[in-house]
Amino acid sequence: MNHSLQRLNQRFALADALSFVAGPGDLPTARIHNRHARAEICLLGAHILSFQPHGEEPVLWMSRESNFAVGKAIRGGIPVCWPWFAGHPTDSSKPSHGFVRTALWSVTDTRNLANGETQIELGIESNEETLALWPHRFELRLRATVGTTLTVELISHNPGEEAFTYTGALHSYFTVGDSTEIAIHGLADGDYLDKTESFARKTQRGPIQISGPTDRIYLDTDTECVIDDPGLGRRIHIGKSNSHTTVVWNPWSSGAARLPDFGDDEYRGMVCVETARAAEDVATVPAGGEDRLTARIWIERE
Repeated sequence: MNHSLQRLNQRFALADALSFVAGPGDLPTARIHNRHARAEICLLGAHILSFQPHGEEPVLWMSRESNFAVGKAIRGGIPVCWPWFAGHPTDSSKPSHGFVRTALWSVTDTRNLANGETQIELGIESNEETLALWPHRFELRLRATVGTTLTVELISHNPGEEAFTYTGALHSYFTVGDSTEIAIHGLADGDYLDKTESFARKTQRGPIQISGPTDRIYLDTDTECVIDDPGLGRRIHIGKSNSHTTVVWNPWSSGAARLPDFGDDEYRGMVCVETARAAEDVATVPAGGEDRLTARIWIERE
């Protein structure tokens, strides 16, 4: 075990619940195994790699082609997109989905809760490199609570003297038996922007079904979504707080073939249903204030 992992374990390990290991790409990773579930959270990007309640199939999906290296984005799990969603609004040379998902975060706290859940908090703060990309001071925390439900809170604190705005997402990738057979409930009758058709504004009729390239930003919605998956005989519930947009994405075969970190056939085993603040849903964080974006994920068996 290298010295950095040794120090993390000395300070933050929890007996019979949480330890730090060399994960994929030898990246420092928190491994959680409690009486409810198991999970892995990488310090690169505060990226949740996996979540699996005992007796269940994995809930989160990870590409077999994913990169695992500092400066590279991980494909799958729950990436943190911040302080902008998708491409930068005015400068296409800046990294897509912001800069925190490719940076190393620090561990700030771990704890066992009375109900047997395990909680870990990771943090990252502004520095010279981030200020060159985005001219605002910030303190960002990600708090993950692992039980039969996975709760993920992204806490944006503004230590500066002027307000800042951000867009972002907890960009969740979910494992499904076959993406062409699932139905996503919770967004019927809502309007969305269809990125596959130059952001045309449309209205959702009935549940969402995947039958081709899908990239949609659902507007003005704070409702829970449910992925009904007959292939795995379960429903994945995605609840949220302080998010007014939901993004649904599947690249289909055409999009997968263009992504070097995505297997050509992997689109059949995944779908993204993202807890987001995107498009018209912009968060303003006043000087000295904070904003919280929360996702709650759990399984219902048929």
